[in-house]
Amino acid sequence: MGNVINLLPDSVANQIAAGEVIQRPASIVKELMENSIDSGATKIQLIIKDAGRTLVQVIDNGCGMTEQDARMSFERHATSKITSAEDLFSLCTKGFRGEALASICAVAHVEMKTRRGIDELGFHLVNEASTITNQEPTATPEGSSIAVKNIFFNIPARRKFLKSNAVETRHIIDEFQRVALVHPEISFVFINNENEVYHLESGTFRQRIVAIFGKNYNERLVPIEEDTDIVKITGFLGKPEFAKKTRGEQFFFVNNRFIKNGYLNHAISQAMADLLPPNGFPSYFVLLEVDPAEVDINIHPTKTEIKFVDEKSIYAILRAASKQSLNKYSVAPTLDFDQETAFNAPAYKSDGTIRQPEVKVDRSFNPFQDENAKQQDKKWNSGNSFKNSDARSNFEWNNIYDDPKVLKNENFDDLFGEIEFEDDKDQQTQLVDQNGDEFGFFKQIYNRFILTQKNGTLICIDQKRAHERVLYEYFLTAMNTKKISTQQLLFPESISLQASDAELLRGILPELQQMGIDISQFGKNDFIVNGLPADLHELNATQLIEQLLEQFKLNTDEVKVDKRNALAKNLSRNIAIKRGQKLEVEEIKSLIQQLFLCDSPLVNPSGRSTFFNFSPEEIINKLG
Repeated sequence: MGNVINLLPDSVANQIAAGEVIQRPASIVKELMENSIDSGATKIQLIIKDAGRTLVQVIDNGCGMTEQDARMSFERHATSKITSAEDLFSLCTKGFRGEALASICAVAHVEMKTRRGIDELGFHLVNEASTITNQEPTATPEGSSIAVKNIFFNIPARRKFLKSNAVETRHIIDEFQRVALVHPEISFVFINNENEVYHLESGTFRQRIVAIFGKNYNERLVPIEEDTDIVKITGFLGKPEFAKKTRGEQFFFVNNRFIKNGYLNHAISQAMADLLPPNGFPSYFVLLEVDPAEVDINIHPTKTEIKFVDEKSIYAILRAASKQSLNKYSVAPTLDFDQETAFNAPAYKSDGTIRQPEVKVDRSFNPFQDENAKQQDKKWNSGNSFKNSDARSNFEWNNIYDDPKVLKNENFDDLFGEIEFEDDKDQQTQLVDQNGDEFGFFKQIYNRFILTQKNGTLICIDQKRAHERVLYEYFLTAMNTKKISTQQLLFPESISLQASDAELLRGILPELQQMGIDISQFGKNDFIVNGLPADLHELNATQLIEQLLEQFKLNTDEVKVDKRNALAKNLSRNIAIKRGQKLEVEEIKSLIQQLFLCDSPLVNPSGRSTFFNFSPEEIINKLG
């Protein structure tokens, strides 16, 4: 048998490398922006079209490149960051592998313009599928401009598996935020489809957080700071009362590089364990400075996972610093056991006079007098005792006995009529399902469950899950038939969102309109809610939209999720009656009737049971 091992061509090798480095357009944004930062740029502009499918362009005012460096940058493992293996343990730059541009060129059309400050002319280069098709001198501003067009044009399968524009844009915004947050000294501009999403001026770290996530975040930030020989910690923690139901505002930066680390996240979560609301995730923006020799960043192609040499010590320091920060700024209640309160005497003033303490004695005190007598003496000694007695004397006690016939009347039905008990009232009107079976009594217990009887079987219904099923099928049917009416709000409510949430909301606006929610865009990241579904007009529109976006984030990353189905599911979960809400008799009957008219009354939209049955035999067996 002959030789079977062949050396792959460079184009094939680059495409294989691109599968690890370039996963989606957001990966291109990350690599290009990090290269711009390494070049010493102070202004970086990001331009996106069609969620990166058509164009991803990064323009900076960095150092630029020579003609030879521009050509060499597209070669595999060509980099200016390292020259030997020892340099890997002292890296302070973003990129170092030399794989980014080579991988990008393998799956897209790349156009580069670059010029150094000392050169009169720059250089224009076009690379298509790892092949340079055009190169020429050109007039261009100082710095570099790299435009990536038609991503995955030669790999249709990879392009097909890209998600919707809204989802891919959200990923791009996430990468942009991660890079822009940790470099507040650099000015950033983000343009998406000719609309300016971000315009970030240089400033402090706190100003950069507020500029990205909104002005209301200024009051939510708690500074954290700790300097040790192992690690230096700076940044901000989010106040626990503003914790969200989804992960997203959790940022760790090690040596100005964004990382994901569940171990360090656990340290902050434990520090806030007693302060977080149920199912809430803490927000934080923490910068860690560690000796480059003490970390290994070369374990994952995306460079978001690193390994610490002394991870347990960093965990303990971060947890202690978080608790100290919360206590220092009075976010958490504290008890200082080292302080002796007995010695907290007021300071002596030399210009004042010292007075001897006075002893006050109650001379009217009689230890032999009982309590009733004391109270009586107080009444007689008080000035209002006669006033109270006069007021009481105005009541005509003799009028009680003016009509003795009342006592002789033996017909109590004429006096009081028929006494109607609530249980009897419930039994007066019978409820019949679609099969003609009658329900018995209706009882709400614990303000959470509903007990009823049908065909000799005891039924226990979860009121929240049942209402979720009813609303879910209502919204699905209404969206298919387009018969949901909208009740216009007397006072429209405005909502201000951050860029990623605004992009997500823009992607689901048509579906929200079909569900009866009249919402329109009013500015870059501002929206106005003009109306809600006619049957649900008493809801808080702002809270409804925010909760809907938070829950919708959990489903948008799934490939096979139906947008309309997910919206109906999340909306029914948000507006369904809550556990602990007391229901009237008519409300209970209406809920039961609507539940058993559903196509799938057994489970709620999440697949959990809405009710269960108790047969007489099961009850007898339970009782023995």
